[in-house]
Amino acid sequence: MGKIIGIGIIVVIVLVILFMVSVYNNLVSLRNRVKDQWAQIDVQLKRRFDLIPNVVETVKGYAKHESETFEDVVKARNTFLTASTPEEEIKANGELTKAMSKLFALAEAYPELKANTNFLSLQEELKGTEDKIASARQFYNDTVLLYNNKVEMFPSNIVASLFKFKTQVFYEIEENERKNVSVKF
Repeated sequence: MGKIIGIGIIVVIVLVILFMVSVYNNLVSLRNRVKDQWAQIDVQLKRRFDLIPNVVETVKGYAKHESETFEDVVKARNTFLTASTPEEEIKANGELTKAMSKLFALAEAYPELKANTNFLSLQEELKGTEDKIASARQFYNDTVLLYNNKVEMFPSNIVASLFKFKTQVFYEIEENERKNVSVKF
């Protein structure tokens, strides 16, 4: 009888260990997917940042006296490049989006610029890149949701807390980007 109880205890211990190993590996896999999805956003943002100096230089040729707008774009771009965490990058990206919106609004005031093929080409490339960034954000947030659920839901949250897995932040837009755009003719 004692032998059966001993075997039963060993079986339970083995099952618990197998469960913990399985959950741990799943958490590691999801955490790595979150990192991979963030890297995908980074790739698109890098592409965007590589295009920005060309856009700024093209607009500068037509709007020499608009230096504050150009400085805002360059400052926002540099802030992103020096960001060291996803949270800082998200905030800096919001600032850059706002500065780029001002730059393109400025371009509306210069009909010759709007007709410039180089500017139109750059604008189209940036639009394509923005679409890719939006798609990458969606995949990132979906992956973060899966990971965070695993970290927070029972019973995997027990293993997550034992091995110090932390929830990840979602890529959310800034509050000022939620406001309706006002269009005036």
